Amino acid sequence: MKLPSIFRKKQIANSQDTQDIYTDIGSNIDLYEDAHTHSRMDKKYQLTEFFEIIKDIISNDTIKEMKNFRQHCNTSCYKHCMQVAYYTYIACKKLKLNYVSATRAAMLHDLFLYDWRKKYRTIELPGLHAFVHPQIALKNASNLFELDEIEKDVILKHMWPVTFALPKYRESYIVTIMDKYSACLETYLYIQSILKTKTFYRYAYVFSSLLLFNFFRIF
Repeated sequence: MKLPSIFRKKQIANSQDTQDIYTDIGSNIDLYEDAHTHSRMDKKYQLTEFFEIIKDIISNDTIKEMKNFRQHCNTSCYKHCMQVAYYTYIACKKLKLNYVSATRAAMLHDLFLYDWRKKYRTIELPGLHAFVHPQIALKNASNLFELDEIEKDVILKHMWPVTFALPKYRESYIVTIMDKYSACLETYLYIQSILKTKTFYRYAYVFSSLLLFNFFRIF
């Protein structure tokens, strides 16, 4: 019998002895967005504080538009940014960095609001997506929120080393790492779902192809 969603979430939370709870929550972060759910979670998992930090961001109508655009595979820009923000929050807090600014910037780092895949793109870009979308995201975020220097640097330089400007803050490096980690995780989960439903030999090549595609996403 399929458990109600709230019990499935509690089951996840109670399984920390057999899995990485932070990775599990991060990869399923949209399940925890509801305030009634994360407020019931033990403070050990820090979800209440995390959502409090980004509350004004995710309640913004423009930010919600990110749900309409795919980022990696079948993951939306919105969910991808929230995953990166969650992993950033955990890492920066453990390292005693400015986790508030880093988390907020991570939630905004891909605020470009278009389908970056060339064949689906409806706008003209002044260059390759991988190189120009950080500037677009920074401009969009600046129009919506007052950003501090760390937040600006995170958004502008999160594509390093694909883009050449070195991040100025340690928080910026954390977001860069978590962005790549999240992209790899999203790709892995997508390939895993394909292999569960399709013939293995027909789709085996997809794993390596998509990893390279996401790493060098310059179109």
